[in-house]
Formats: sequence, C-alpha cells, structure tokens
Amino acid sequence: MQLEPQTEHQWLDKLVGKWVSECECSMGPEQPPAKTRGTEVVRSLGGVWVVAEGEGEMPDGDTGTTIMTLGYDPQTQRYTGTFVGSMMTHLWIYSGTLNEARTTLTLETEGPNFGETAMAPYKDIIEFVDDNHRVMTSQILSNDGQWHQFMTAHYYRQ
Repeated sequence: MQLEPQTEHQWLDKLVGKWVSECECSMGPEQPPAKTRGTEVVRSLGGVWVVAEGEGEMPDGDTGTTIMTLGYDPQTQRYTGTFVGSMMTHLWIYSGTLNEARTTLTLETEGPNFGETAMAPYKDIIEFVDDNHRVMTSQILSNDGQWHQFMTAHYYRQ
C-alpha cells in the first residue's frame, strides 16, 4: 500500500522537532492559574502522521507524560488523531480542520466534564505564531453554551 503525502500531511511537518513549553491552566474559579513547564519531541511517521511525546510538570509537582498522534484522512477531508496522558484514563479522539490561512488547526473532541460524570465537547486549538513558536489552547463547552478556555501552552522550538 503506497501512499503519497498530500499538502495537508505536509502541514503536520511544521510540528516536527524538539520543543520547550510554558503552560498556564485554570484549576477552578477560586484558584489562581497553575503555571508549568515541559518538553515535547515530535517525529514524523511515514510522512503522513506525527507523534508528539511530551513530559512536563503537573500542578501538584509530579511529572506527567503525554502522547499525541495527528494525521490527515483524505476520505473525510479532516485531520484526525488521539491524545493520552499519564494523568488520565480517557482516550481523546480528535477530528479537525485548518483555517484558510493555514496557521491554525482546530481539533474537536469529547471528554469528561469537570467534576461530573457526563461527557462534554472540547476543542484543542494549535496556532502557529511563526515556525518556531506555536500556541495550543484548550476549551470546553460549558453548561451555559459558551466555550470556556482553561489552558494555554506556548511551545518554542529548541
């Protein structure tokens, strides 16, 4: 099965490399945001997928590890992928699109609602500021129907 990477696959190559991160995460309305640092190594898998392996501080002082996969499915014409972390038991499944400027990838997913048993819609948004700086924000659709941003991470290429 021979596959020729498409323009959409080539966009993912921008992620390949070694990165350092600075993250700010809202831990709740009554708490100050938690600030953490980490690293991420992103590699290409056959020119059609990328695998991002991260390691970083957790707000409680422990170290967390994460793995994200991203690819592009020409049949659905959407980016697809997964995310798992050592600090959670949920497998996040992504489906997303690029904006027209080709600077921002919005990934939609579903996961546990904070403090509830129900699931909720989420968005992870990856925006390239330039080739050596990207920002990832995470949002949840709250019960009031508004998107609430709870995490911002800046990644800088090493």
